[in-house]
Amino acid sequence: MSNTGQKKKSTQGDLQWWQLSLIGIGCTIGTGYFLGSAIGVSIAGPSIVFSFLLAALGTYIVYNVLAKMTAQDPQEGSFCYYAGKAFGKWAAFGCGWNYWCSNILVMGSQLTALAILSQFWFPNVPLWIFAAGYAILSILVVITGTKGFDKMENLFAIMKFSAILMFIVLAFAALVGWINGDGTKPPGVPLKLGDIFPEGFRGFYASLIYAFYAYGGIEVIGIMAMQLKNKEDAPKAGTFMLISLTTVYVLSLGLAVSLTSIDAFHDKESPFVTALANFNLPFFPHVFNGAIIIAGFSTMTAALYGVTNLLVTLANDGDAPALFSKKLNFKSLPLPSLGLATIGLSASIITALLLPGKIYEYITTAAGILLLYNWLFIVCSSFKLLELKIWNKLLAILGLVLILAAISGTLLEKAIRPGFFVSILVVALIGIVCLFMRKTWKKTTGDGNIKYY
Repeated sequence: MSNTGQKKKSTQGDLQWWQLSLIGIGCTIGTGYFLGSAIGVSIAGPSIVFSFLLAALGTYIVYNVLAKMTAQDPQEGSFCYYAGKAFGKWAAFGCGWNYWCSNILVMGSQLTALAILSQFWFPNVPLWIFAAGYAILSILVVITGTKGFDKMENLFAIMKFSAILMFIVLAFAALVGWINGDGTKPPGVPLKLGDIFPEGFRGFYASLIYAFYAYGGIEVIGIMAMQLKNKEDAPKAGTFMLISLTTVYVLSLGLAVSLTSIDAFHDKESPFVTALANFNLPFFPHVFNGAIIIAGFSTMTAALYGVTNLLVTLANDGDAPALFSKKLNFKSLPLPSLGLATIGLSASIITALLLPGKIYEYITTAAGILLLYNWLFIVCSSFKLLELKIWNKLLAILGLVLILAAISGTLLEKAIRPGFFVSILVVALIGIVCLFMRKTWKKTTGDGNIKYY
């Protein structure tokens, strides 16, 4: 994005493709997978595994076209820049603010999840107290600056992946009888169609949003691709990341639904803790719950760091008040931008206090849908900016169909339907602001569209 219409020069990074893959894995694995997938399992049953496979395909299609646009025309604005280049200034503005709002909701979702998980040990402590505490800790991590943030995120990423591998090993051992249970026989791997789709196609359809949400994060590595030593390696990095994520996601969820009945899963507990609840593993719920909290805190802090810096870019491009472009003399942090993000976090905490029973489903659904709106922009931009062959065009169209299916599927479930309307409200507000901003854009460009040369 640029107010002047000039392209920003691409920077030469020193990141290897496999390093970008690991960063992507670390940014992606969060409570959307560790806790949010429990809602998907309760809605879809074992068919949630197929939801994750379809979501992996959709995610690959989106990242693949984003990586190709990055390799062809590396820009700091990434998907926001490409949206603006393809459709005009309104698209760049809308894409940027939609991403900012979606990440604010992601943080709210993560905060609520962290509070729910913490009540596992302290059930009488109100949800909002935990949410406020984690928000303050997250702000403190961001204030340590880039170096401190990177060190913390690297440590968190190792813990996340280790927790998943630990579950896979223990769950496999439990399934084959190496670990003693309470006498309740596991249902085993479902083979009948009725067992795989206990709620029919409706439940499977509605669960897609949670599968897609668990892969949210490709936008971050789309931006990070600017740091690659060879920008052409961006598709390879994304492919490796998605293969790794899909493998552990499908294995872990497949084992979870094979170890206990679907009725046992609920949104107040990770499906992986629920799956091993009937086995003689008293340490596991505590260890895994702690690992999930670390994962959620990591993802939330990464989102806070991301929106703080994104607002600076929006301000530099004239799409946000100039105040937010200022970096004050404290570790070169954009404190005004961090302050606005903190206000968003506070709003999430207040909402958690007012609606403790349903807020996690609403926020998770809305955050997931808003992210998918940006994915739609990415795919649609590729039609105008890339010379796609017929096969690649068909793949891109399939990606659009899968994304639209995930969005529309939220209307089928009463419990998550309000999240869809929350996302529509956010988009409507951004659209109204766009209408007012067009007058400013017309003064600077003459026709209301951003110019690229």
